[in-house]
Amino acid sequence: MRNYELVCIIQPDLDETAFKGAVEKIQGWVTEAGGTVEKVDVWGRRRLAYTIHKQREGQYVLLNLTIDPKSTTDLERNIRFLEPVMRHMLTVV
Repeated sequence: MRNYELVCIIQPDLDETAFKGAVEKIQGWVTEAGGTVEKVDVWGRRRLAYTIHKQREGQYVLLNLTIDPKSTTDLERNIRFLEPVMRHMLTVV
């Protein structure tokens, strides 16, 4: 098991329930893979450096998690197909 930081930029036009649903779905995938989510830090709405999908802003979320390195490819594939997530980055801490 390794410690990772996952930063996601989620579409800014989502309401609160849809935003929480997307974050909970990501947390569910981590726990299904045998990992744990230690901390969820919502940074809020911020202006992007460049437009992504015709959006100038995004809602940022930082997740500190512990997961098996073999499961990270499946996690990233699932996040890539999650519609509200515009960008994500998974890094080893």
